[in-house]
Amino acid sequence: MSLAQRVLLTWIFTLVFLILLVLKLDGKVKWSWFLIFLPVWIFDSVLLLLLGVKVAGRCRAGYDPRLKVWYLLALMMKVGFCLTLCARLEQIISLRPLFICVPLWTLLTGAMIQLGYNILPQRTD
Repeated sequence: MSLAQRVLLTWIFTLVFLILLVLKLDGKVKWSWFLIFLPVWIFDSVLLLLLGVKVAGRCRAGYDPRLKVWYLLALMMKVGFCLTLCARLEQIISLRPLFICVPLWTLLTGAMIQLGYNILPQRTD
């Protein structure tokens, strides 16, 4: 998938999600929150499939798959956050918002560490 196709796919799913979110928050539709987040989960499924194929290809070729595994874990943390958020909004579970945001905070902390690791120069003595 080329860069232009990935960007277009991201914009389309983001636009559909935002339209559904505005309709739900405005009270125009009485759909479930799980249905509102459906574009997000479809997009995450496509990303998971693409990352899984890349990780499998890299493992078979003898490359170090640690970076791709981090991407898979980050995607799973995002899905976990979305699922717990939807369950809380549907009042299926009664977790405090502090516990709902733990996967998101873990994801953001890991992303900051990864960014710092990539930006700071490596010392070779």
